[in-house]
Formats: sequence, C-alpha cells, structure tokens
Amino acid sequence: MVTYSTEGISFNFKGRRANNSWLKYVAASEFRRLGPVSIVFCSDDYLLEINKKFLKHDYYTDVITFDYSEGKAISGDIMISIDSVRQNASYYKVDFDTELNRVMVHGLLHLIGYDDHEEEDITVMRGKENYYISKKKELFG
Repeated sequence: MVTYSTEGISFNFKGRRANNSWLKYVAASEFRRLGPVSIVFCSDDYLLEINKKFLKHDYYTDVITFDYSEGKAISGDIMISIDSVRQNASYYKVDFDTELNRVMVHGLLHLIGYDDHEEEDITVMRGKENYYISKKKELFG
C-alpha cells in the first residue's frame, strides 16, 4: 500500500491508482512485495533539514529514502523535493511528470536494495529507472 502526503508545500499528486499499480509492478518485477510505502512530497528546505538531521548531510537533494523493508516486503518512506524535481526537469529537458516518475522509482529501487554510490551502480540504477519509466507509460498510461 502506498500513501501520499505533503510537508511544507501545496502539491496535488494526480493518478495515484495508476502510480500504485506501477510501483507494485516494479516491486514484483524485482521479486519483491510492496508493503507500506509512504511518499512525502516536500520543499527543498524541508528535505535539507531532514538530510541534516537524520543523515548529517548539509546539501540539497531530490530524494531521501528511509528503508524499513524486511525480507521480500518493501517498506519505507520516500521523501521527494518537488522544488528539485522541477529544477531537474528543466535542467535535463524532460517534462515534470517524467522526472517525478524517475525520482519515485529511484526511491523504490533504493528500498529494493539498489545503491548509487559507485559508477557501476549508478549505471545499473539509471538503466532500471529508464526501463520502469517506459513500462509505466506502456502499461499504466
């Protein structure tokens, strides 16, 4: 089950049902089961404070995940800066929804166990992001 909320911003996320089906598809494709996942849409400043408080990092980021998964059941919080998503969409010359999908699936991939600290891991993760974004468009509209 996926829940959606906001912190410090006004943002209306549409298409929750299709998004939930997509995230469940991603989990199943990775041989996992989607458990309780919370997606929190927030501002750059809010996410910066979370980054400082919990991770001891003093820099902006687009997504932070807190993993509570056990075994094959994915569970956790995915915190997404809508400010950063907008900036990244402009920078990478993609539409907002595509970039938002990238950040959501990126967070889910972290909960599944993928990492992005080494160049090889980044390449694997980016390939999976691209694949699952294309599957969302193909299967879930």
